[in-house]
Amino acid sequence: MAFCGLDFGTSNTTLGYYGGEAPCLARLEDGKDTVPSAVFYGRDGALTIGRAAMALYVGGTDGRLMRSLKSVLGSALIDEKTQIGKHRVAFREVIGDFVRQVKQRAEADAGAQLNKAVLGRPVFFVDDDIAANARAEDALRAIALKAGFAEVSCQFEPIAAALDYEQQVRAEETALIADIGGGTSDFSIVRLSAERHRRTERADDILANDGVRIGGTDFDRHLSLGTLMPLLGYRSPMKKPGRDVPSGYFHDLATWSSINRLYNAKTVRELHEVRREAAQPELVSRLVRVIEEQRGHTLAMQAEEAKIALAGEPQVSVDLGWLEAGLSVGITADELVHHTRALAERIAARIANCLDQAGLKAGDVDALFLTGGSTRLKHVRAAILAALPGARVVEGDTFGSVGTGLAIEAARRYGNVMAA
Repeated sequence: MAFCGLDFGTSNTTLGYYGGEAPCLARLEDGKDTVPSAVFYGRDGALTIGRAAMALYVGGTDGRLMRSLKSVLGSALIDEKTQIGKHRVAFREVIGDFVRQVKQRAEADAGAQLNKAVLGRPVFFVDDDIAANARAEDALRAIALKAGFAEVSCQFEPIAAALDYEQQVRAEETALIADIGGGTSDFSIVRLSAERHRRTERADDILANDGVRIGGTDFDRHLSLGTLMPLLGYRSPMKKPGRDVPSGYFHDLATWSSINRLYNAKTVRELHEVRREAAQPELVSRLVRVIEEQRGHTLAMQAEEAKIALAGEPQVSVDLGWLEAGLSVGITADELVHHTRALAERIAARIANCLDQAGLKAGDVDALFLTGGSTRLKHVRAAILAALPGARVVEGDTFGSVGTGLAIEAARRYGNVMAA
């Protein structure tokens, strides 16, 4: 057994392999089969990943935290370097360090080397840009090879989720697979059955693929901009009439992959000047402190935690006492919907594209298979279900379906294992 399926996600990562005759997920951190896609480099260059990486950052250890690394694949940043301690390191190397650690942990769990991998990829790394998507996939392949895999190939993430779901399908059906993850939302329409599950060639069963570069981190960003950033001066006025505090700082601070670019002397000097000209300098003082103390990821984590909590609670309180004594803000589920409704609608709108590609109507879809963390958001689910009102809703493993399906695909491409 030398093959696996790697789901390198924007927020979380899983790796599937075959334990005997059945696919399973590797335990990647503290007995859990998910590891947050986060890296922390200590001042001495020591690398830590996952929950432990975020704990070091929150605990005040001197170093550099990075999250949402997958989003770099579809941007110009993939060919750039970033400051880590006294050195500038290529983003390719940062992602490679993470993938290498995941591979090593999975091999320890499996008790065997994993040399061949099917890598999950979104339908679109970059919306409607064929060349950019090809470059992003090429970069992912190259990174995985350099991280130690001898052979790699790619499969669409919603197709992988379909392979996981198909293990429980008995009668033939047409299913729409909705994988709403941390960085992208992907859809596939696939013909499924127990008999088809035994086939190695499935191209004719894939009726449509579509997606959009919107995911959970976008919901984090919009929620942060709507509820947290105003406390730091976002959309507050300058002394000069008709002008607001420049918004670019806040958009970077609310975006996981952009936070670290604010941590430099030039930005701090600019913000001190902005504070002098602001009509409410006390608000900008909070922004200055966040940047000077490099606590932007703390704010991003709190926005993410609030979003997750509001999936099940009507209201949450975000404690910002670390920024200013007694400072907190209440956020309601209605506010989450208000600030992110347009994102949910844009996600659901891609279903119509999928149906058109497949030459189907909504009523032709038998089952709607939901996977990915953002399917837990009630208004996202409601928007998707409204597009397919007659389909039977099936709940997948929120974070594990893609990794399991990629393991099934890897068995077909590289192994002698065939699903029953």
